[in-house]
Amino acid sequence: MTKTFANNQLCRDLGIQYPVFQGAMAYISTADLAAAVSNAGGIGILYSGQSPADEVRAEIRRCRQLTDKPFGVNLMLQNPHINDVLDVVAEEGVPVVTTGAGSPAAALERLAPLGVKVIPVIPNVRAAKKAASLGAYAVVVEGTESGGHVGEMTTLALLPQVLDAVDIPVLAAGGIADGRAMAAMMLMGAVGVQMGTVFLLADECPISDAYKQKIIEAADTDTIVTGRGTSHVVRSLKNQMSLRYSELEQQGADHTELDALAANGLKKAMNGDVEWGCMMAGQISGMLTHTDTCANIIRTICDDAANRLTTAPAILGK
Repeated sequence: MTKTFANNQLCRDLGIQYPVFQGAMAYISTADLAAAVSNAGGIGILYSGQSPADEVRAEIRRCRQLTDKPFGVNLMLQNPHINDVLDVVAEEGVPVVTTGAGSPAAALERLAPLGVKVIPVIPNVRAAKKAASLGAYAVVVEGTESGGHVGEMTTLALLPQVLDAVDIPVLAAGGIADGRAMAAMMLMGAVGVQMGTVFLLADECPISDAYKQKIIEAADTDTIVTGRGTSHVVRSLKNQMSLRYSELEQQGADHTELDALAANGLKKAMNGDVEWGCMMAGQISGMLTHTDTCANIIRTICDDAANRLTTAPAILGK
């Protein structure tokens, strides 16, 4: 554990080296990626999505074969199998759970008494307060800069408001791709960060090379948000599919037509269809220039953040 983060609450409580969570990404955050992040000193998070309990159990056990470090599972709370998945997480002794897409009440009731650190990912102050009142260990504040399913608030605007509203640890997510952003979030009061898009370029990430190359080629304005005003708000890279989707939205197209256009979009992108697939990615895509290992990604970002945090008083001439 680096000296800078040795006394970090998240690192102490979870037994990790760096206060870094890997964001759960549907179909992408498998045991291979999660274990690599955990082995690198952060917390890898397995996605569960709408998977049945036996599939979640199998992935947890595969992750445990790949790492002896702590890792977590993300629970999509609208999963029709959620009660069985909660039982699996409890039985398998997973130490960390992040939640999304619903109230974390059931997860907290089932898992918190077992010592599981339940950490809801939240898009606004109201959700943060609710999570804290239910006994969450921490919350992840996720800004609209993020890739995938997003809310309305930016990380920079939302983080301080959540910090003022709750007295539990708060992690920041959205718009974080280097040590500058990580240090800024922690200077504001975040106990750590969650990153997703940066790990899309990890060697251990299972998406296609074509998807990775599109992120590398992306400029600052090359993401688009579709589905505003619906329950399927998504930020992704601009391509034929996302631009056509946006065009149809503006024309008032029926949801059936829109759903057909976007069907299996992420899987298509993962398999190399970068024109008609959905390449979920955050606004920081324009900052990313090359692939690397999870270990190098985490170490580079955290070492830079540590240096900036250590030298911060110099800004005031101290």
